[in-house]
Amino acid sequence: ASRAVAVVTALRAARGGDPDYRLTDLTAALRDVLVLAHRLPDSTGPELAALRGSVRQPYSPDGSLRLYGVFAEPVLSATGYAGAVTWTADAAGRLYTVSDVAPGGAERATGAADRAVRLGDTALTHRELSRAGLAVSGATVSPTGRLGAGAGVRAVRASGVGWDSEPLDRLWAVPVPEQISRSLRDAPDGREAREDRDLLFLDVTLVGTVREAAGECLVADCGGLRLRLAAAHDHPALPHRENLRLLASVPGMRLRVVARLSPGPLPRATLLAVSHPTDSGRRVDLGLDRLRRADLPTVPLQQSQPSHQPSHEPSPPPPPPHNTPPHEPPPAVDDAPVHLLRRRVMQAVSGGRRVLAFP
Repeated sequence: ASRAVAVVTALRAARGGDPDYRLTDLTAALRDVLVLAHRLPDSTGPELAALRGSVRQPYSPDGSLRLYGVFAEPVLSATGYAGAVTWTADAAGRLYTVSDVAPGGAERATGAADRAVRLGDTALTHRELSRAGLAVSGATVSPTGRLGAGAGVRAVRASGVGWDSEPLDRLWAVPVPEQISRSLRDAPDGREAREDRDLLFLDVTLVGTVREAAGECLVADCGGLRLRLAAAHDHPALPHRENLRLLASVPGMRLRVVARLSPGPLPRATLLAVSHPTDSGRRVDLGLDRLRRADLPTVPLQQSQPSHQPSHEPSPPPPPPHNTPPHEPPPAVDDAPVHLLRRRVMQAVSGGRRVLAFP
């Protein structure tokens, strides 16, 4: 039902000339509705239960938890819901979410970060919790990792830690291939997947930018893998795109980032949070915090190391590499057939079936 509502909402936005309308969102929602309509008649058992979904998530007791804030992100959906979600981790690195999502628009998405979280008696806001911690007793947790806010839950503020300290540091210690495999893996027995399965915790070096149909995105090196980092949301009320533009102005910068995998022909993810460009002990939630020029390194990174050569003598050439294989560009990805098919699907979604009769 929610995907059908998303289709109707997107169609109304298209007809009304809403600047937030995105053809890709409408296509994705319509695809989900058609897949469900096709699979439901022949599905049975756990598969049928997974396709039907559930009106409310069941919450089960999880005892006492000591949680550490990781980051927070705004929520602004095409179905008319908005708010904020704060991600936390326990001492074993298991992720939990505290959410405040309700019907609303961009104003609610930008304001929810400064409202108190709905968990126990704590007065922490989502923005504060993303950098602090919580001690929770009587915790209840849904299968997707969302913390419940029942009457029996008690929570008080506790200290937080930096991304480079335990236990949060272990999130970045998981090998990148293992993180990607986890993100692409289906939930077992048709159960609802955890909300954190598509999150990536990466150490990257910014290389430059590349222009795509939706705008520019960052190109970063992640252990030899070239990765595209795109804005998580394009709404002008949210600072994603502006922050991305500022980060792109300093190539060579090394950052610890949190991103969400976006499957496609090229390695790609949407950027959610980064370590502060000049203070590794701090972090920036890219959907809630606005970077300033003053937050960026003042000296180009390629020239940040002082030269010890006298000004009247030329610098010696760099030594030749030893046993280093020549750098080879990554192989080109031939995505033309998929690109053409995607274009025809979008044409049919926007113009109807009669468009397919055109050459």
